[in-house]
Amino acid sequence: MEKFVVSARKYRPSTFDTVVGQSSITTTLKNAIQNNHLAQAFLFCGPRGVGKTSCARILAKTINCMNLTNSVEACNECESCKGFNNNHSFNIHELDAASNNGVDKIRELVDQVRFAPQVGQFNIYIIDEVHMLSQAAFNAFLKTLEEPPAHAIFILATTEKHKIIPTILSRCQIFDFKRIQISDITQHLSHIAKHEGIQAEEQALHTIAQKADGALRDALSIFDQIISFCGNTLTYKDVIENLNILDYDYYFKLTDSLKEQNIPTALTIFNEILNNGFDGHHFINGMAMHFRNLLVSKDPITTQLLEVSDSVKKQFISQSQAWDQGSLVKALELCNTADINYKQSKNQRLLIELSLMRLCSIDISNDSAEKKTFNVKKPELNEKKTKNKTETNQGFKEKTEQTKPDLDRKSIIESDNKKAIKIVDFKEGVQKKTISINLNSPDQKKESEDRKEEIIVKRKESFDQEKLNELIIELSQIKSKEGKYNLSSILVEKKILLSDSNNLTITLDNKVQEEVLMNEKTEIISFLRDKLNNDMISLQTEIKELEQHEVKAYTDEDKFKKMAEKQPVLLQMKDEFNLEIDY
Repeated sequence: MEKFVVSARKYRPSTFDTVVGQSSITTTLKNAIQNNHLAQAFLFCGPRGVGKTSCARILAKTINCMNLTNSVEACNECESCKGFNNNHSFNIHELDAASNNGVDKIRELVDQVRFAPQVGQFNIYIIDEVHMLSQAAFNAFLKTLEEPPAHAIFILATTEKHKIIPTILSRCQIFDFKRIQISDITQHLSHIAKHEGIQAEEQALHTIAQKADGALRDALSIFDQIISFCGNTLTYKDVIENLNILDYDYYFKLTDSLKEQNIPTALTIFNEILNNGFDGHHFINGMAMHFRNLLVSKDPITTQLLEVSDSVKKQFISQSQAWDQGSLVKALELCNTADINYKQSKNQRLLIELSLMRLCSIDISNDSAEKKTFNVKKPELNEKKTKNKTETNQGFKEKTEQTKPDLDRKSIIESDNKKAIKIVDFKEGVQKKTISINLNSPDQKKESEDRKEEIIVKRKESFDQEKLNELIIELSQIKSKEGKYNLSSILVEKKILLSDSNNLTITLDNKVQEEVLMNEKTEIISFLRDKLNNDMISLQTEIKELEQHEVKAYTDEDKFKKMAEKQPVLLQMKDEFNLEIDY
């Protein structure tokens, strides 16, 4: 039986050109080798599975190659390359700092650095997961890293650069590896599938790339797992079934039902998703991402932000045409709110279902719908406004016609609401036009003035301090029930005094009390005006700072006197037993 080699090892890059998704770094390293500008210490940092260790091994192999190609790649034929490929190179040393993080291992490495290479120009030391070294190991390594021999090059690799001490970082040439793009992972998986004779759907490979989250090694591991499940034919259905991923079709169907405001269908689809074993939190996050994809699909400029296969991208573009931008933004806000509240909710399913109902109501809860509702509720008012507007326009139209120079008559136009427009036109004698407009009849004018006088009149009923005190107690109780205990305490303790017929004054101890009172001042005045039937009431605040008395320490005699004031029996005992108090 032939031994199986996982894809991550079988297809591990052996040259700079085969490294996936890190072209800027590989180009820089090749130029450094070609121009002989090699640093003596490199630091490769970035997420897992993006090619840090692979690039370190390729760099080490290429530096010592005796016959570099024109593209600055290792020849794989010289003694150094063959030794590296067979895993017995004498001048390339690898150390896993995760399992060898003690100071002793670093001291052994420092001792080896002094010896010149047996083959090639350089001794190269690759230290993987360097952030795992102890503080003592870092200190032991620091001096050698600062002034290494000319024949020594160090290549450090880590996923957590922030854990490395600054003195080490400052002595390294740092390369930040990025997450590999989904398109690059998909293309690489497609190449491997063809090489292995596997028929794979593009959408299936794209889903694997998405699941890998930028790590090519993770993508290859998932690829091997699914091939073991489905054999030589890799389909999208196999991928979502094996990885327990929510199908795009669920979100597309659900979005259509939301657009149609079909709440029963939306709830039924969500119930099916739960029955298939998916988590509600995972679902609502996926729903938010779906609305985000619809939003970016509405413009060709942002469509490139979609990280999906071409067939799914066409579906997003098609469905986005049925939604306006404002509705998609509202949908995103609702999904985000549900995501935030999910963990705190006691009934998480109800939370998601309520969010779906709100999503179904987006189209009928906009401004235009509110205006329609307003118009339906008040038809008489709208009809009256339209009628008045028509009559006014008609009146001004007639006025314009009657003021033409060839007219020689006097006209009076009266409307149904008793408003009159009087137009006088003199043609003979004096060439002058006078327009007099009277919008109200005398009766209406008098009625309007009477109404105005009624509005201006204010309540001025008199009251006394006793009545005021009763209302203050009542108001204090109200504020206490509302949970405003500070204000309630102030109203009770700091008495509001009637300084004259309508002016009230309250004396406070400090600015803090004043701020508490001022926050409720308008409501307090409104309460008192209504209860006392007096609109002239005003409230003023005064602050009287407490006097600072000099505090002296109590003597023993003072303490006894204070105790005796509270417990007179102490004095009786002193007299009866003829006691002397030693102060």
